[in-house]
Amino acid sequence: MCTYSAVDGHVNDWHLVHLGGLALGGAALVMSEATAVVPEGRISDCDAGIWSDAHVADWQRVTRFIAAQGAIPAVQLAHAGRKASTSKPWTGSKPLTAEQGAWQTLGPSPIAFGAYPVPREMTLAEIDAVVAAFVAATRRALAAGFQCVEVHAAHGYLLHQFLSPLSNQRTDDYGGSQINRFRLPLRVARAVREAFPQALPVFVRISATDWKEGGWDLTGSIALCKELRALGIDLIDVSSGALVHDAQIPAGPGFQVPFAVAIRTQADIATGAVGFITSPAQAEQIVATGQADAVFLARELLRDPHWPLRAARVLGAEVAWPNPYLRGKI
Repeated sequence: MCTYSAVDGHVNDWHLVHLGGLALGGAALVMSEATAVVPEGRISDCDAGIWSDAHVADWQRVTRFIAAQGAIPAVQLAHAGRKASTSKPWTGSKPLTAEQGAWQTLGPSPIAFGAYPVPREMTLAEIDAVVAAFVAATRRALAAGFQCVEVHAAHGYLLHQFLSPLSNQRTDDYGGSQINRFRLPLRVARAVREAFPQALPVFVRISATDWKEGGWDLTGSIALCKELRALGIDLIDVSSGALVHDAQIPAGPGFQVPFAVAIRTQADIATGAVGFITSPAQAEQIVATGQADAVFLARELLRDPHWPLRAARVLGAEVAWPNPYLRGKI
């Protein structure tokens, strides 16, 4: 079971996923990433969203096209929290100015991400509203034709902010102890799972560690994933980092795969591995040796959009090629 993805982020990136046994009959899955559940949850001012019923018809055009190609449409539901209100990545991903249309960001505590503006601490009513927004977005996703949803709780966005003691210093039921910091991500995961048909998969994306002393770590991730498994979550998309701006991350080929291994074995839940996975042989080795149940490619797919076809040819897998590309198959 291999997964091929575009860079996580915004402005409507995409995953292309082969899911094997996860209730989808082995078809490829194409996922729209970082789709905002509320306007203020957008990372940038150009992010896609699914916070309005008016979005459903436009998404239906996308999902119908994906389905017509023999693939399964999926969507990642997201709220950026304190990392919202930025410019597009190719213009620097800088916080927007008032003149550029900046909006008030929210977070568990009034602690900024580096030089970003300080977010406003969320009230209990706003926390409840976020849960309701994820549920409404899930129902719209189903109406729009998506057959898989992923809850984004990684990369320093809102749900990750609640998990980490570096960004969550609340003293109420949503802060302090580990179980309190779990509370909002678990509420969202449970609500999304209940709102989506049980026969269709729900993923959760996490950062396994903040790579920062005193922050969120693998031990906490394993404990969280045990809770997510009990809620019926089908797969954990295992990334890391991006909560704090000054983390020292030892990035290199397959550097996050051990996190996927640990969560898969210790939390007994399917995982996807991601991070500097670039070659077909490397991806195949991760899945074939049981280190993870899926492999997610990011920048490599941007560099080589035809990577899945090339990988299939290198590995001897039979996949459908678009007719204009058939000459490249032989």
